[in-house]
Amino acid sequence: MAPVVVLVGVPGCGKTTVGQALAASLGVEFRDTDADIEQLAGKTIPEIFIDEGEAHFRALERAAVAAALAAGTGVLALGGGAVLAEETRAALVGHRVVHLSVELPDAVKRVGLGAGRPLLAINPRATLKHLMDQRKPLYAEVATDTVVTDGRTPAQVVAEVAALLPS
Repeated sequence: MAPVVVLVGVPGCGKTTVGQALAASLGVEFRDTDADIEQLAGKTIPEIFIDEGEAHFRALERAAVAAALAAGTGVLALGGGAVLAEETRAALVGHRVVHLSVELPDAVKRVGLGAGRPLLAINPRATLKHLMDQRKPLYAEVATDTVVTDGRTPAQVVAEVAALLPS
């Protein structure tokens, strides 16, 4: 089994919002690897970063993505940095992966000032731009499709993603 679709993109692109609405419209479950990590660790992602550091979080993330891909049902949203791991990018080969693309102005509006996002705690706008520049080629590498989310409602994005899926 494989997930119906895997959503990737930077913070603020709409992975969770679009993923939940898409799953509901398709009648399948929604799974978010960030939520899986928090449940497994028994603490929030910011707490993991503070208590154990980013390297520990990334190890948990790699394991969470592998488990979610193996479970293979519904709509799966990956954390924004999941594609940094080469093994995660390799594991995504053969899956329907949609990159939810967003440009900096819309992303900044959506994520606010980084509350609850440890990598955006200091100078969120500059950090988000750096993350976008760093990760954009990786999203392009794993994506079977790209959907632009700028200036669009979640319903519009859901409709476009749904149209990409086999019926």
